[in-house]
Formats: sequence, structure tokens, C-alpha cells
Amino acid sequence: MTQAEKMKTDLIPPSEMTLDELRPVLVREMLTDVVFDGWGWTAADAAAARLDVPAERVRLVYPAGAIEMVQAWLRVADSDMLSGLHDEKITDMHIRDRIRRAVEIRLEQAQPHKEAVREASKLLAMPQNALTSIRSLWTTADAMWRAAGDSATDLSHYTKRTTLSGVYSTTLLYWLQDDSENFADTRAFLARRIENVMQFEKAKARLTGARGRRPSLVRFLGRLRYPGV
Repeated sequence: MTQAEKMKTDLIPPSEMTLDELRPVLVREMLTDVVFDGWGWTAADAAAARLDVPAERVRLVYPAGAIEMVQAWLRVADSDMLSGLHDEKITDMHIRDRIRRAVEIRLEQAQPHKEAVREASKLLAMPQNALTSIRSLWTTADAMWRAAGDSATDLSHYTKRTTLSGVYSTTLLYWLQDDSENFADTRAFLARRIENVMQFEKAKARLTGARGRRPSLVRFLGRLRYPGV
């Protein structure tokens, strides 16, 4: 949701919102209930009651149930993360630091709702939700890379997002178990993961370069046959 769209919905009572407008508003309201009731109709109905939204309307907002509620929250979290990155003016940072801050901001914003994240992770880990989990993770990684200024359209577009999906998912799991102050241990873990990726990319670039300079047997034989080539 853009800032303009958020300002618009702030002026509309939840009971008068369209389903698309209500989806992110309702899921935000649910977070305190999810801690006790998990992701499902009990939490959704409690949140709807506080917003003066009929329970039957909630079924239309999330027709697929709990997993769709989680999906809605993940998209809200992506939007919040992008707003946080914009406020920090990360354009002056190196790319690796922009990515690091994207992950950190995502976790900083989720910190007050850690139990809701834990419940969402359990739901996404179920076999029937595997495809949803992969797609949601990819969408988040894509949002982070685009915010960092990446505009690649070649193969690196996919490798960057695949790599970041792995970094973010392992960091998220580490964060869920982290009790250190201001999750300092998670920040250190994230920094190490990014450093590992950077070292791997550098090694890969050197290897690729070495292969490009390596004598080609095919080219050598061709020159023997056609000296002018």
C-alpha cells in the first residue's frame, strides 16, 4: 500500500472499506489476538469486532482462511520495510549495507510481533503451504533488492533473489530463537551470512575470469586449420 493509499484508508471507516482496503487494516488489528489464538477465524473475528466489521465480511476478505491472513500480513510487512528504508535514505550506502539494513529493518519492525511471526512460520512450514512460502519469500527478497537499487534483468536477477531468500530465511529462524539485547546476535549472524555470500561471489568472479583467459582447445585447433582466424 502506497502512502497515498494509506492516507485514503485512514479517512474511511473499516466498515465502509472495500475488501482490498480492509485486508491490510484488519490483519494489522489481528496481531495482538494472534499471540493467543494463532492465525485463524478466532483472531480475525475479535479484530473485526473492534473495527465494527461484520464477521461474515471477514470470510470474504480472507476466503482461503489462515494462510491468506498470513499472506496479507507479509505484504503489509514488505510495505512497512520499504517505508523504513525510504526514511533512512539508504542510497548513500554500499549495496551490501542496503541489503543488510533491509533485513534488519524487517526484523526490527517485526520485533513487537515475534509470536505472530512464530505462528506464521509454523503455518508456512506445513507441506500444503510450501508453494505459498516460496512465493512469499521470493516477493520479500525481490522487494529488498529493488529497494537497494537493483535493476538487473539477466540471470543475476534470479540468482540475487534466490541467494537473498536463503540469507533472509536462515536469519529469520535465528532471530526467532535470539534473546540477546536488540537481537545483537542475529545482527552478527546476518553480517556473517552476507560476508560469506560476498566472498563466494568474489571467488566465482575470479574463477569465471580465469576460465575466460584459459586457452581454448577448439580455438587453437581452428587456428591450426585456418591460420588467419
